[in-house]
Amino acid sequence: MKDQKTYHPTREVVARTPKVLLHEHLDGGLRPTTVLELAQAAGYDELPETEPEPLAKWFAAGANKGSLPEYLEGFRHTIALMQTKESLERIAYEFMEDMAADNVVYAEVRFAPHFHIQEELGLDAVMTAVLHGLERGKQEFGVHYGLIVCAMRNESEELSIQLAELAVSFRNQGCVGFDLAGEEAGHPANHHLRAFQLAKRMDFSITIHAGESFGPESIWQALQYCGAHRIGHGVRLIEDIVIYDKKVIRVGTLAQYVLDHRIPLEICLSSNVHTGAAASFAEHPFPYFFQEGYRVTLNTDNRLMSATTMTDEYCLAVEHYGLDLDDLEKLTINGMKSAFVHYDERCDVIFGRIKPAFDALRNELGVEKRARGGYAQ
Repeated sequence: MKDQKTYHPTREVVARTPKVLLHEHLDGGLRPTTVLELAQAAGYDELPETEPEPLAKWFAAGANKGSLPEYLEGFRHTIALMQTKESLERIAYEFMEDMAADNVVYAEVRFAPHFHIQEELGLDAVMTAVLHGLERGKQEFGVHYGLIVCAMRNESEELSIQLAELAVSFRNQGCVGFDLAGEEAGHPANHHLRAFQLAKRMDFSITIHAGESFGPESIWQALQYCGAHRIGHGVRLIEDIVIYDKKVIRVGTLAQYVLDHRIPLEICLSSNVHTGAAASFAEHPFPYFFQEGYRVTLNTDNRLMSATTMTDEYCLAVEHYGLDLDDLEKLTINGMKSAFVHYDERCDVIFGRIKPAFDALRNELGVEKRARGGYAQ
C-alpha cells in the first residue's frame, strides 16, 4: 500500500472524488453557451462577446481585479437574462447537471429572488421556477440540493424581512437557508437584524457573507447579532489571530469562538484571490484554518466569474497546500456536516456516498488511510 504522505492525487483522481458544495451563486454559474442563447432569445444585445470561449474569458478577466465591487460587475448581464420562468428553470437544471458532471453529491445554491422580477414574474413564481429546475435535476442526476435565499446588505431591512419570509415559506419545497450578501463596508449586517430574528424564530438556518471585504468585526456581528450558523468566506478571521514566524502567538476571542463552536467557514479559494479577500493562494489563510481544526469547507462561489469548478478548487488545495485523499475526504465531510438539509439526509450522503466512494478510490489506488486525519504538510 502507498503511504498518504508520498501519494499526491492527480487531477484525474481529484475529479473522481465525491464533493460537497455549500457556496455558489445561481447567477454567477451560468454556462457561456447558455448566456449567449438566452441573450439571443431575449433580444439582449449588451454582451461584450458573441462566442462562448471569448465570453467566458471576458467574465473571468473582469472578475480577476482584486476588488469585490469590480468582481460583481459581470452580474448585470447574467441577471438581465434570468427574468423568465423558462430561463430560471433551465439555469437551475443545468446547475444540477454541472454538479453531477463534477462529482458533486450535494450542492446548495443561493440567489436573490427580487433580482428576477423585472418582467412578468413575482417572487413566488421565481422561487417555484428555480426549485422546479433543481428538483428535475435531482431526479435525473441524483444530486441532493438545497436552495438559499439572499438578501442584500445595501438594500432596506423591510425588503430583507420580506425575503426571509419568502425563504421560510418555501422550506418544504427545498429552500433550506437565508443569507445576506453584497458589499460589507458601510452596510453592517445588524441593519437587517429583524430579518434574522424572524428566521431564528422560525427555526430556520442562516448563513451570512462576512469577513470577505471587511475584517473580523463583520464576522462577529454576523454571529453574535444575527445568529449565523455558517459564515460565507470568513477569510479575514485570520486578522483575529497573531502568527509570527509560522507560530501562533495569540488567538483572539472571536477566532476561538468560531473554532470551539464549530462554525463552518465557506471558503472559496479562487474567488477570494479574485476579490482581494486574500492577496494570493500562498497568502490565503486556508491552510492555517485547516491545520488548526476549524470547520472549513471549499466552494466555488461563482463558477462563471472565477472560471472554476469544485474539481479546480480541490486541485488548488492539493497543489498549494499539499492536501491528500484523506484531507479531501475530511473537507467533503465537513461540507456535508455543515449542510442545511435535515440530519438524516446528511447522514445518508456521508455514509451512503462519500465514505464508500473514498474507500473504494483508496483501495483501487492502493493508498493507505491514515489512522487520524489532519493537515498534509
